[in-house]
Amino acid sequence: MTAKPSVSMPGSGAVSGAGMDRKIAKKSTMPKKVGIIFVVALLLALSAYTLLNLNSGRALNVDSERIAISSVSTGTFEDFIPIRARVTPAKTLFLDAIEGGRVERILVEDGANLKAGDLIVELSNASLQLNVLGNETRVAEQLNNMRSIELSLEQNRLQHKRNLADIQYQIKMLSRQLSREASLLKTNALSQSQYDDTKDTLDWYQQQLQLTLESQESDSRMQGEQLTFLRETSARLESNLAISRQNLDNMNVRAPVAGKLSGFNVEIGQSIGQGERLGQIDTPDDFKLTAQIDEFYLGRVDIGQQAQFDDYRLQIRKIYPQVQNGQFEVDFEFIEQQPDNIRRGQTIQIKLTLGDATEAILIPNGAFYQDTGGNWIFVVNQQGTEAIKRSVRLGRRNSRYIEVLEGLEVGEKVVTSPYTSYQDLQRLNLSQ
Repeated sequence: MTAKPSVSMPGSGAVSGAGMDRKIAKKSTMPKKVGIIFVVALLLALSAYTLLNLNSGRALNVDSERIAISSVSTGTFEDFIPIRARVTPAKTLFLDAIEGGRVERILVEDGANLKAGDLIVELSNASLQLNVLGNETRVAEQLNNMRSIELSLEQNRLQHKRNLADIQYQIKMLSRQLSREASLLKTNALSQSQYDDTKDTLDWYQQQLQLTLESQESDSRMQGEQLTFLRETSARLESNLAISRQNLDNMNVRAPVAGKLSGFNVEIGQSIGQGERLGQIDTPDDFKLTAQIDEFYLGRVDIGQQAQFDDYRLQIRKIYPQVQNGQFEVDFEFIEQQPDNIRRGQTIQIKLTLGDATEAILIPNGAFYQDTGGNWIFVVNQQGTEAIKRSVRLGRRNSRYIEVLEGLEVGEKVVTSPYTSYQDLQRLNLSQ
């Protein structure tokens, strides 16, 4: 027989829930604690890194084999700088056209060696020639007028002398006549009226003599002043005439000094303007050296300072204070004699002495100086693991060494390679 399932009837007792109950497992809190610990550790590490950077500044890892590390030492500092100088003519005279005109004839070529007075080129200017001829005519007319006035004054002076001589003669004759008539008057051989007429005539001539003397003195003074003025005017006119003729002669351009002609490039038929440059004449076998020096040395370079080229001594003759592209120009001259084998345009190496040799603390000259201006430097610690930025005071420098004034001790090591990538850093971590 088949067993029937039992069915509980209402009110028959409690119903069993064993078939619907499930056991719930308790969740673990371990992963959450590990995450919190990791975040806290990360924050602590970041804080420590930030504090380290605040204390030591920005740092950079650098391969020590890729930078130049030099030692601080003592030695003799020779205060000089090497300079590349260019050989140029000691004296240069420029040829300018005093008067403009058309090129008619060329007598020399560029690069020719000239003597003083040698004819270089002939110009023509019809307008100038007409002006000179007109000036000569006007000056000649004025000079003729001056000569006529001068002749008239001389004739007037001679006329005064003739009048004076005539009056003096009349006075002399009347004085004799009056003396004879006085004797005749005593013997009643002559009338009183005739005697008085002779005496009056003599008085009149004496008055005329006085007036003539005064007139002659006045005319002589005025004539002298006028003659002086006329002679000065004549001299000026003759000078103007000479200048006009000189302007015409300047159409023939000549070498004012002996030397080598350069920069001369004109053609027949070419029109040359007044004042236009035709070329230049350089003194032969007489040279100077021209050099460009860094503006850093502008305050330490002065006229008369000496330089050396092989066994030849030079001195600074002229300093051009204008600074261009960070450099200024200086001219050197040879003191006693100059080399025989130098040529114009040649570049040679010279050594300019700025001061006496002295004992000093030195570091090798390096490219770092251009980046720091000598105000700071990276100093390597004793372990060689890092280089710390330090303020220093540097003095003179030459091509090999820089003088240390403050901030470094003998035996310390410094980085002397370029600082282009280290400008904002405080520390370099050195690694092998």
